[in-house]
Amino acid sequence: MTDAAELKRRTAELLAAHPPATTDRLDFLRARFDAGLAWVHYPEGLGGLGAPRSLQVVVDAELEAAGAPDNDPRRIGIGLGMAAPTILQFGTEEQKRTFLRPLWTGEEVWCQLFSEPGAGSDLAALGTRAVREGEDWVVNGQKVWTSSAHLARWAILIARTDPDVPKHAGITYFLCDMTDPGVEVRPLRQITGEAEFNEVFLTDVRIPDSRRLGAVGNGWKVAQTTLNNERVAIGGMRLPREGGMIGPVTKTWRERPELRTHELHQRLLKLWVDAEVARLTGERLRQQLVAGQPGPEGAGMKLGFARLNQEISGLEVELLGEEGLLYEDWTMRRPELVDFTGRDAGYRYLRSKGNSIEGGTSEVLLNIVAERVLGLPAEPRTDKDVAWKDLAR
Repeated sequence: MTDAAELKRRTAELLAAHPPATTDRLDFLRARFDAGLAWVHYPEGLGGLGAPRSLQVVVDAELEAAGAPDNDPRRIGIGLGMAAPTILQFGTEEQKRTFLRPLWTGEEVWCQLFSEPGAGSDLAALGTRAVREGEDWVVNGQKVWTSSAHLARWAILIARTDPDVPKHAGITYFLCDMTDPGVEVRPLRQITGEAEFNEVFLTDVRIPDSRRLGAVGNGWKVAQTTLNNERVAIGGMRLPREGGMIGPVTKTWRERPELRTHELHQRLLKLWVDAEVARLTGERLRQQLVAGQPGPEGAGMKLGFARLNQEISGLEVELLGEEGLLYEDWTMRRPELVDFTGRDAGYRYLRSKGNSIEGGTSEVLLNIVAERVLGLPAEPRTDKDVAWKDLAR
């Protein structure tokens, strides 16, 4: 079994063969993947060594100390946090070997084609259709709120392949090439003035059956793996103390004593404690992941992430007064990254409003926590056994 000493030895060999100071960044990342040091808990040949997930920090620490490049994880977060674990669990061997390496090295950016104008919180009501024609599927429909679609080469896509069965049963999961004919990406401008996400139109897009992930009609089960990992990726990211949104407001508090009041002090103390509790809870959640797949607990983490960001950014704007209502870069930008902490307070306040929508609305996540964590009775679902084609729309 691979232990910490073995990982340190392998990392030293990687650094000796590919010195970071003289090796091209992409060449180094490819060599790291091939050495099994990308994500050590993945199987051999797929960027890992079948080692315990908890040992990844050993490799990361050694490489960071040596000044080795990383794969810019925030830029490729959808691929790393959502597409990769789904492909690993449900993909064929050919799919795993084709997609995982360029995904991890950042050569190919991924996006998520799930939500639709009429199927957001009720995702299983989606209407994008995929019809089998020989060895291909022909896809028509519209997706919305698609982060990074303007940058992505690949997308994880769910579409309806059987309208004659209940909505959860007639869905199939695909890997879609965003450069194929018929894929059109249009920007959606948001309250911040930016367009970090998009609507995507699919018109007679042909997807080979070889890019189907999982069985026909089993797409909802595959999608649950993606969604569980998405909530962990959003709400359970590793942060240092005073990392994330609490960092800028505490920095302002310390540097601008003239802004302080007793009432704001009490609120800041409470939010600082809440942020620290969330950070430590996230550490526990990641420890649980070592033993298995992410479960519904990720929904609770994502709920807390959204509430905290909105309350902290609101406090920051109050602390700064009129100054907090302004930010300098109100432009129609197409950013590669969402940067919460490196921007003005006004930006953080506006952008955090989306946290309770993206990655599953807070209302839906409350139901997940109630039913799957607390064991409370499920809400009545009158359409559970009704064929999708017979649903009111």
